[in-house]
Amino acid sequence: MLETLSNIIGLEIYEPRGMFVGTVDEVVIDISTMRATGLYVEQANPVLVDKDVAISIPFGWVRGIGDAVILKTFPEHVGAADGPRRDAPQSFQR
Repeated sequence: MLETLSNIIGLEIYEPRGMFVGTVDEVVIDISTMRATGLYVEQANPVLVDKDVAISIPFGWVRGIGDAVILKTFPEHVGAADGPRRDAPQSFQR
């Protein structure tokens, strides 16, 4: 999969059942490997993600990128009480 960052930022993201997750605000890059590792969403759908909780979606969850980003998996709900994942980028942990 080869895309430019400017083509991905601003795309809508949909989970496997077709529910809108949010819009790509940034692409997360691992500087040590110089590889994109995820999609950062500042304001996600409040049905899926607690209000005011930003998320970083791992690229491993992406099924495809075209006119929109389609995910192959997504949790039923993401909440602030879930806490940061150990593998989440430090800058995105609140």
